[in-house]
Amino acid sequence: KGMNPLSVQAFELESEMEGTVIIDTRSTNDFLAGHVPNSLFIGIDDNFAPWVGALIEDLSTRILIVTDNGREDEVVTRMARVGYDNTIGYLQGGFESWKEAGKNVTTVKSIDAEQFSYAFDRGELAVLDVRKESEYNSQHVEGVQSFPLDFINQNIGTLSGSKEYTVHCAGGYRSVVAISILLRNGIDKVVNVLGGFNAIKAEGKVKISAYQEPATLL
Repeated sequence: KGMNPLSVQAFELESEMEGTVIIDTRSTNDFLAGHVPNSLFIGIDDNFAPWVGALIEDLSTRILIVTDNGREDEVVTRMARVGYDNTIGYLQGGFESWKEAGKNVTTVKSIDAEQFSYAFDRGELAVLDVRKESEYNSQHVEGVQSFPLDFINQNIGTLSGSKEYTVHCAGGYRSVVAISILLRNGIDKVVNVLGGFNAIKAEGKVKISAYQEPATLL
């Protein structure tokens, strides 16, 4: 059933049915450059199945797929292997067909590590570090909020829809996953940091804090 090719019109109609989730499995750069509104990004070339399992709790969820041409079978098969076999179909012709049909497209602004460091030093950014808590505790940009992707659905209510958030992870995959979730929940002022914490640290222009064990009394 998941190998059902859907025209742009049919795809759009299916996406409007309650409880349907669009999963965009392309690369991070392709997703940032443009995607079907309200899509959830989970790129096929990274930890695809684990993130599908973590972010879509109900195995019976109706799922639509946007993927690179020729990779539809791979995506559907990998999802089915972890129990997600309610895929309704995929966007025939990929995202290009959606764009060519003149449908609305969502894009995401990105900045590099140098731009991040400059704006952060000027106090212009509200930053969300979406790495795991253990990664954050090990090292993080001083003054940045820990907002783990693992618990984003539980914590998203603490964010303001009127505020702009700059999001980073370790290397740039999880931040795009997180941004897609924020967008789906009405947090539409978001900026991605290309290369994530690794690039920020390598840039060497912001202070990095390391976790320190509490002092013990002797």
